[in-house]
Amino acid sequence: MAVTALSKPAGSEPEVRTAAGVLRGTREAGLAVFRGVPFAEPPVGALRFAAPRPVRGWDGVRPAVAFGPPPPQSGVLGTAQETAGDDWLTLNVWTPEPDPAAGLPVMVWVPGGAYVIGDSGLPEYDAGHVAGSGTVVVSLNYRLGVEGFAQIDGAPANRGLLDQVAALQWVRDNIRVFGGDPDQVTVFGQSAGGGSVAALLAMPRAAGLFRRAVAQSVPGTFFSPELAADIAAACAAELGLRPTVPDLAAVAPARLPAAGDAVSAEMARRRERWGRITHRPIPFAPVVDGDVLPSTPWQALAAGAARDVALLVGHTRDEHRLFSLIDGVLGQVTREQTETALHLLAPGPDGARRYREAFPAASDEELYELVNADWLFRMPSLHLAEAQIAGGGQAHLYELTWPAPGAGGGLGACHGLDVPLVFGNLTSGRPALLIGDPPSPVAEELSARIRGAWTDFAAHGDPGWPAYDARRRLTRLFDTPSTISAYPEEASRLLWRDHTFPALPLLTR
Repeated sequence: MAVTALSKPAGSEPEVRTAAGVLRGTREAGLAVFRGVPFAEPPVGALRFAAPRPVRGWDGVRPAVAFGPPPPQSGVLGTAQETAGDDWLTLNVWTPEPDPAAGLPVMVWVPGGAYVIGDSGLPEYDAGHVAGSGTVVVSLNYRLGVEGFAQIDGAPANRGLLDQVAALQWVRDNIRVFGGDPDQVTVFGQSAGGGSVAALLAMPRAAGLFRRAVAQSVPGTFFSPELAADIAAACAAELGLRPTVPDLAAVAPARLPAAGDAVSAEMARRRERWGRITHRPIPFAPVVDGDVLPSTPWQALAAGAARDVALLVGHTRDEHRLFSLIDGVLGQVTREQTETALHLLAPGPDGARRYREAFPAASDEELYELVNADWLFRMPSLHLAEAQIAGGGQAHLYELTWPAPGAGGGLGACHGLDVPLVFGNLTSGRPALLIGDPPSPVAEELSARIRGAWTDFAAHGDPGWPAYDARRRLTRLFDTPSTISAYPEEASRLLWRDHTFPALPLLTR
């Protein structure tokens, strides 16, 4: 079925005809907005733990005015919520002009949340400011935790990533009717969303579905099948079950996150078996299974897998500070905790010594923050840019160095600070805690500058500063004022220069 715009009287609610049927959205601040649009069938019943199936068509006009229910969520950070319905695989569209002739650039947002939480309906992801610049913006939900990433016998690996591919296929087939150009799609995401973007760059199934990619704070955690299977077995054992489709499909979706949370809470005692991921802890991540994800993003990009995709990638300066606050150790890190982190996370057999030599004036707490930030986000992000140029592609690199004024000013340029700055939602919920309420004119100006860089990149492939190369290493430092300089974390870069970020192994059987 062809996708077409429908003729509607001026001032009426916008309607479009997609391949599956007619949608009616709302008008908000000069934009047409469509929420809760299904891109795949609900992954329950016979479709539980299966690859996503295309959504069936409907008759009549389907209202698209409310966000779809979030997928089942972890409760570790107090984010668990009742899921009203099982139609988790939905997306949302903000567009300045739902006209097939508009040909606007498209930006597809993949939410983060450690692969265990994430909801495209959060207020901080409202895309009104981004779309207001003349861009069609899509945000999506995907399966999380056990549903999306556990290595289950009889199920495809990386179901959460397959959901993202299904959403991008929906964009390819339908976005023109919303005013978007399917040949000008940029996928962007932060944290687990940034890791998902990195994975999509490496996935053959995603090839050709997007032209540009923005990866914010890319985590370096990708699992081997053996490690993922061992964690899945532990999750199933919490329920007295085996990690198989027949066993786990009999468990109500709302019950599964608790099993993952129980394993997460006990990960430290499995350190000899699961290694570095027990430090954070991180029970779920994309699996390098050899099929859905044939290799790690760093291997794939260095081999040229994404040389035709322009990449914008970067991180914040103080990536781990927020996690120290959540863990209750901010300002209280002991030497013992620092030594544990250095010996567990620093690269190479003498990594702990080399860190202390590279940062001789750093306190124990500063070293703790550095090695955690470098291992989890900063160096994986840098190495993604370096892998991209090694494979013959182009990358632009940035670091957010502007310190968050909220929360007493002690969080610095922490993990997640870039999200409200990109979307321009500075006063709602969690962003207000970081930025302060009301936000300062400085924050508003920086937000506009970052948002402009992202939308310029989506439209033209140029965010406004030179591409990264191995000689000059030019990097945009977002601050007040923003500058361009050689990559500033040189000591960390040298410490991690020879690390390859391989798929994390199962250490003992």
